[in-house]
Amino acid sequence: MNISIQVSATLYHKDPTSSEIGLKILSEGIQLMQDLGFEAFTFKKLAQNIQSTEATIYRYFENKHYFLLYLINWYWGIISYRLLLATANVTDARQQLTNSIEVLTGLPDASHPGYMEEEMQLKQIVIQESGKALHTKMVDDENQNGIYLNYKSIVSSVAELVKTIDPSFPYPEMLISNLIENANHQRFFSVHLPRLTNTSPEQDAVVAFSHLIIQKVLQS
Repeated sequence: MNISIQVSATLYHKDPTSSEIGLKILSEGIQLMQDLGFEAFTFKKLAQNIQSTEATIYRYFENKHYFLLYLINWYWGIISYRLLLATANVTDARQQLTNSIEVLTGLPDASHPGYMEEEMQLKQIVIQESGKALHTKMVDDENQNGIYLNYKSIVSSVAELVKTIDPSFPYPEMLISNLIENANHQRFFSVHLPRLTNTSPEQDAVVAFSHLIIQKVLQS
């Protein structure tokens, strides 16, 4: 990565980007989390992959739940950066919203400005595992500690575009968070439960559906 993505310091004991072994924990951990899934992922397996010890990993992360939250935070930090690039030179609010929906619901494309090496893997982890990180008894305490600020800031900033387009629309944050979560659900369904979704050989059906929802809701 050639820019700095901010991740809540609450999620780690030691910043993993500050050392070679920390960066290795991240790169190998992303791959292992994607391959095994959260349930089967362990620090013991990760330590074996990086030819180190579990104690080394625990010097950086308290547990695998916090490691997963770190990866998800990292992803939303990348998305924040991509949203800035997608809207920076656009003055029309509707076009800004269209560009934002592409970023939020589409799959990473290496040809797009702002693409980062880890983005596709992180996207797959968000699709597969983010519900397990969010729907826990600890979520209120984690929220108080600022762990979800990246995600909430994204929803708030895009919701502001909705308010600009239609100040009378009563559910802007609900609309944007619903589009994001629905997009991830539909991508999960397309791989594992395909009868619950629709696909198209001509276009990305998830993105197309998201645009259609926006058009229907914000008709003027």
